[in-house]
Amino acid sequence: MCLLRLNRYQLGKVLTSHFYANNFSCTALSLYSSTTNSVLSACYSTTNIGNEHEGKCQIKSFNDGLGKVGSGFSGDLGPVASVSDTDESEEEEKEGEGEGSSDDESLEFISSFHGNHEQRDTIARVEIGDSEFRHPLVKEICRLISLRSAWNPKFEGQLRHLLRGLKPPLVCAVLRSQLDERVALNFFYWADRQWRYQHDTIVYYTMLDILSKTKLCQGARRVLRLMTRRGIDCSPEAFGFVMVSYSRAGKFRNALRILTLMQKAGVEPNLSICNTAIYVLVKGNKLEKALRFFERMQVTGIKPNVVTYNCLIKGYCDLNRIEDALELIAEMPSKGCPPDKVSYYTVMGFLCKEKKIEDVKRLMENMIQNNNLVPDQVTYNTLIHMLSKHGHADDALAFLKEAEDKGFHIDKIGYSAIVHSFCKTGRMGDAKSLVINMYSRSCNPDVVTYTAIIDGFCRLGKIDEAKKMLQQMNKHGCKPNTVSYTALLNGFCHNGKSLEAREMLSASEEHSWTPNAITYGVVMHGLRREGKLSEACDLSREMVEKGFFPNLVEINLLIQSLCQNQKVIEAKKYLEECLSKGCAINVVNFTTVIHGFCQIGDLEGALSVLDDMYLSNKHPDAVTYTALFDALGKKGRLDEAAELILKMLSKGLDPTPVTYRSVIHHYCQCGRVDDVLKLLEKMLARQPQRTVYNQIIEKLCDFGNHEEAEKLLWKVLRTASKLDANTCHILMESYLNKGTALSAYKVACRMFRRNLIPDLRLCEKVSKKLVLDGKLVEADNLMIQFVERGIQQNDMHL
Repeated sequence: MCLLRLNRYQLGKVLTSHFYANNFSCTALSLYSSTTNSVLSACYSTTNIGNEHEGKCQIKSFNDGLGKVGSGFSGDLGPVASVSDTDESEEEEKEGEGEGSSDDESLEFISSFHGNHEQRDTIARVEIGDSEFRHPLVKEICRLISLRSAWNPKFEGQLRHLLRGLKPPLVCAVLRSQLDERVALNFFYWADRQWRYQHDTIVYYTMLDILSKTKLCQGARRVLRLMTRRGIDCSPEAFGFVMVSYSRAGKFRNALRILTLMQKAGVEPNLSICNTAIYVLVKGNKLEKALRFFERMQVTGIKPNVVTYNCLIKGYCDLNRIEDALELIAEMPSKGCPPDKVSYYTVMGFLCKEKKIEDVKRLMENMIQNNNLVPDQVTYNTLIHMLSKHGHADDALAFLKEAEDKGFHIDKIGYSAIVHSFCKTGRMGDAKSLVINMYSRSCNPDVVTYTAIIDGFCRLGKIDEAKKMLQQMNKHGCKPNTVSYTALLNGFCHNGKSLEAREMLSASEEHSWTPNAITYGVVMHGLRREGKLSEACDLSREMVEKGFFPNLVEINLLIQSLCQNQKVIEAKKYLEECLSKGCAINVVNFTTVIHGFCQIGDLEGALSVLDDMYLSNKHPDAVTYTALFDALGKKGRLDEAAELILKMLSKGLDPTPVTYRSVIHHYCQCGRVDDVLKLLEKMLARQPQRTVYNQIIEKLCDFGNHEEAEKLLWKVLRTASKLDANTCHILMESYLNKGTALSAYKVACRMFRRNLIPDLRLCEKVSKKLVLDGKLVEADNLMIQFVERGIQQNDMHL
């Protein structure tokens, strides 16, 4: 294939086309498509500010209990529509355990089928054309869904009316139009409950396809369950989608359990599900099991294809078994499945990561000689991107020159990858030289290239150079985009010029660019870091008015800064505003405000925020209760504090180590040993903590309550551990400081009886003090016990 020029989409399409040897090929896409996509996303995301759900559509509330969905967070969802990426329910886990938890389930599954495996027609992937996405009904429904803060029953009525007129492909288009997959899943659930509407089969498969690209494995599992309950034909691909989603979430055992569900449903396996199973095993670092599965599938009559082999090659490379990967490539022609370029690219990717450039060249020669796979432009683009991704810009540049010497035209994407690699390491001179070379090659740099250089200058603190580069972009007819300006603003903020960044943000309309959520977040945190908290809050409000919601971390950082500056009232007001505007608020945000009130000694204010939490249906956690207990304890209000701990236990929350320390500190400070023992007994029943009594003794020693400390010594010496010995030493030193050497001697004797050897140096001090006190017998007896155990005084100095 001769490729004179590829845009980003075309390049990714050409690369991934090698993987589409069968219908369900998301396995191979996951294995390799990151080669180009990661480089391109790195070029675009030059501000290093994470935002997984930029510009996501949100639904404030559907009246049927659908709840709230935010951008980049999981809201309070109804019992049917909980779609958090971390909501692996206990019910699902119990089901999984009942189905078996062995990794060998995959082998048992494939061994249970024999004979011919006819490939039936499948609708696993439904292609939606541009006409569907541009359909007026689809656009209107997406508009209604995006009305977050203004949502009301009237809008829902309109949405329900429009839904009844949608054909299945249009419903699929609505689902695929949502930038946030959780919003798509919520719409799927909501539509499923509407009267006179029923999801078509292709809608189920579209929803599963969307979820397979996310970590929302629980949602995918529920969609699959709906299909089975309603008698919808489930092909192997449907199960495969769920498996891939589980694997993305790192739940590899749960992914393999889907095979058991498939077996119970009587669905015959095909090549796609086998490839998916091998992919899951490889990704879960179970290569040996993947190889055994590979053998079993052939015994049952399922012939592997190039995708199957490429998965195994990837597994070998992940384990640094390059020789085995190359051996498998050599065996493929004899198996009737010659390797493709992706087979070689997978190994080359690992070699590029290890900077084994000579091995890469030999592998390219092997491609030509053994399999007649001539390196083309895609090959060189792949190598350039791989090397640039791993920081080997010089080697990538060498391959770029070699490709051009052979007559291949490397486009701006390849050049941009190398430029970005240079910029990440601060080699701005090399980056600028390469840009000049691009012009000489009639390959004008685009916005990605310039943005990488702007970000590189900002990283080095050369803001003036970055501004000049922005001006050069305009001169060369390359209009800066939002990412370009965001990179520059990020540079301003990290160099103490947040007010200048704020002014540039305000003038965005004049310069015909539109800030996004990341842009606002960058400037907001720049103002926060410089202590300009009022300006940061104002910008946050402006951000919400523009339709961009700050995420949980951004909100909490701003609240935390306000509290640290003793502006707790402002922090509470800001929290309430965020809550009323539909922002994502969780227990951490409330706890931060509560802690702020506790820090300034305003317990009534802290308890008031606790009441607000209950009213907002945000349940306090152990950290919340611990902060309030500590504040009440400082004021001596231990009875009220104890009630909070009991309330925490009644709600099934486990006390943390900090909770234990706080309880022990305040009760011991007041000398209420019996009360703390009663409370700790209830806490220990909930969450065992072996060092509790050690901590009590040490605290009692700190507060000079030696008698109570010695009463608890028998509980500590039951285990006779090194930690217990340290506690005894603390008690002995405390007695010595008080001048009661005889009590320290008794503690040492109890240690000897429990086969704990006291510290010799400390015991020498005790012995000397006993002699001074006229206790000669005890002093001699203490040192004799060391001699009886073969410990000499000289041993201490060895």
